[in-house]
Amino acid sequence: MTENQIFETIASTLGIGKSQVVRVAGLFDEGATIPFIARYRQEVTGGLDEVQLRSLRDELEFRRMLEQRRKTILESIEKQGKLTPELKESIEKAADLTTLEDLYLPYKQKRKTRASVAIERGLEPLADLMWEQQTIEGEPEDIASAFVDTEKEVPDVEAALAGARDIVAERVSQHIEVREMLRQQFRNYGSLTSKKVEDANDEKGTYQTYYEFSSKLKYLKPYQTLAVDRGERDGILSVKLEVWEERTLEEIDTIIITNDDSIFVEELEDAIEDAWKRLLFPSISREIRNELGEAAGEHAISMFTENVRNLLLQPPFSTKVVLGIDPAYRTGCKVAVVDKTGAYQEGTTIFPTPPFSKIAESKAVLAHLIQKYTVDLIAIGNGTGSRETEQIVAELITELRANNPELQLSYLIASEAGASVYSASEEAREEFPELEAAQRGNISIARRVQDPLAELVKIDPKSIGVGLYQHDVNQVKLMRGLGDVVESCVNHVGVNLNTASAALLTYVSGMSKTVARKIVAHRAKIGRFENRDQLQDVPGVGPFRYQQAAGFLRIPESANPLDNTAIHPESYDATRKLCDKLGINITRLPDEKDLLPIKLQNLKLAELAKDVEIGEPTLQLIIENLLKPGRDPREDMPKPLLRQDVLKVEDLSEGTRLQGTVRNVVDFGAFVDIGVKIDGLLHISQMRADGKRVDNVLDELAVGDIVEVEVTTVDVKRERIGLKRV
Repeated sequence: MTENQIFETIASTLGIGKSQVVRVAGLFDEGATIPFIARYRQEVTGGLDEVQLRSLRDELEFRRMLEQRRKTILESIEKQGKLTPELKESIEKAADLTTLEDLYLPYKQKRKTRASVAIERGLEPLADLMWEQQTIEGEPEDIASAFVDTEKEVPDVEAALAGARDIVAERVSQHIEVREMLRQQFRNYGSLTSKKVEDANDEKGTYQTYYEFSSKLKYLKPYQTLAVDRGERDGILSVKLEVWEERTLEEIDTIIITNDDSIFVEELEDAIEDAWKRLLFPSISREIRNELGEAAGEHAISMFTENVRNLLLQPPFSTKVVLGIDPAYRTGCKVAVVDKTGAYQEGTTIFPTPPFSKIAESKAVLAHLIQKYTVDLIAIGNGTGSRETEQIVAELITELRANNPELQLSYLIASEAGASVYSASEEAREEFPELEAAQRGNISIARRVQDPLAELVKIDPKSIGVGLYQHDVNQVKLMRGLGDVVESCVNHVGVNLNTASAALLTYVSGMSKTVARKIVAHRAKIGRFENRDQLQDVPGVGPFRYQQAAGFLRIPESANPLDNTAIHPESYDATRKLCDKLGINITRLPDEKDLLPIKLQNLKLAELAKDVEIGEPTLQLIIENLLKPGRDPREDMPKPLLRQDVLKVEDLSEGTRLQGTVRNVVDFGAFVDIGVKIDGLLHISQMRADGKRVDNVLDELAVGDIVEVEVTTVDVKRERIGLKRV
């Protein structure tokens, strides 16, 4: 398939124009990033968004890989001297990898098999007679007798027929039509069953649901597939696929046996049964299990990446002084205060939890820090000891407000997932070399409340606590998916060039870890950047990298207000022309915010775009950013719930109504933090207040959403809370 044919195939698959595919492929080949293309090359792409561009990228990579594999297969078969014109045509027409590999299967270099041994013993001509089914007179034994040869280890007629059947069985197992029919049989009619392995130790009953489990493959849920696969790997479950064997053998017979008058029909039937049991069933079962696993994995990755996206785009509390607490028992609760910019101020350790329970002393320390730094918000990590710590913080806030009713102080429970990963990282050690790892962790907890995106990018996305089975899926695909979503979020929000960490800068369009570190080092050496152009003074930032990155970097202190917008420097001239035409003073952009909506309304975009010599999508981007220069798109998101008092599981009963924050979204529902020790499960069947069926949980809820729920069940012993939407 030529590049041109690849482009045509992709266009047809994705439902977009071939010219769009050609142009985008050209941009990819030049090294352009998806965020850059999506935002600044809409005229070129015809308005394709990031999702479409990523699909196009993946499809392009797959099609090119397929062509490389096709080329390798053709070369391999040709070297063997077995490439017939018909086979070559079939290989060149193969539209997917499975068909391509099926065609190549008979020509792969294999380990010694029963069929290859039989061929070495000279039995292939006898197998050909069986396979071709042209012999209709005589007895199989009489024909097979000619192949008896003790020197070749064929001592008798039965050995000759058995060897020939082995060769035929292998041919049946490699038959393209048979293999595809069997795949469809499994997909449409197959079942998966799992049972508990006798004497296996599943102390917590993790896999209890699957001790006696059966499901049609076509009805199997992705999370069930992943759970069963993990249970099998852990040695708790035995798993197998089942399909109606009698019907399956009949289907194979229909494909293979084309002449019922052949004297070898019974031999063929025996060979087919052997092929099914010994070769095809194990092979196709593995294929289907892999297929199910890959599909479940891709679904889990999509759920995980969407959760990560929603978590990263949580609105920041960027104007608050935050006191972070990393709770614990024996080692004490680590405390850290960070100012409004996230700069670390002071830290200590308190011991309010068992076994020490120094509550009065701990409250005194916290009160002193709150007063000293005018703390606005307390962030409590949700790990071990969090609820005991929460109780003490809630009591302290009540006591402080009794003396000062005007005090604006609240607390929230923050996910501490990944904080320990960050605290032991090279970046944390570089930033806080004088602090121990545990103290760095609670600084991370405080900062992730101030700006979740800026802090969480420092942590491996797999470790931030919003996934399901993320360690069981294809890790290459997972890392790419997570990389895509982090890159998308960072560039969607934009990055302050003068305050961003190297970890955050790494995800900016066009950047790399090396260049990000060079920017931070350059900033430390020369001071803050005064304008975007100065970025080009950093070693490693050439014209192309600058083009890819500049529009996503913000410089609030710049004398040019456009440097604090998503308007790309390549559009500055057009922006000035537009502002001159509409009477907008570009140097006083923030001061004209009340007048701009009037000046920028009812514009004839097509005419205006021609006048300033840009495309309409670029013009719309300019207008949007002139109206809201420096706007953080996360500002429109609902803020996390802030609390001033505490709730216990024992306070809950059936019918209790309260607000909660969605912590994680999975296939079967959402886990909601309702302010007690454990998250409640809002099952998919209870997700709509009107009782209507929900097919996709992500259509209803996202991580960070605030929901009104009612308690349906409370099991204190098993620590389970059931919820429904109200």
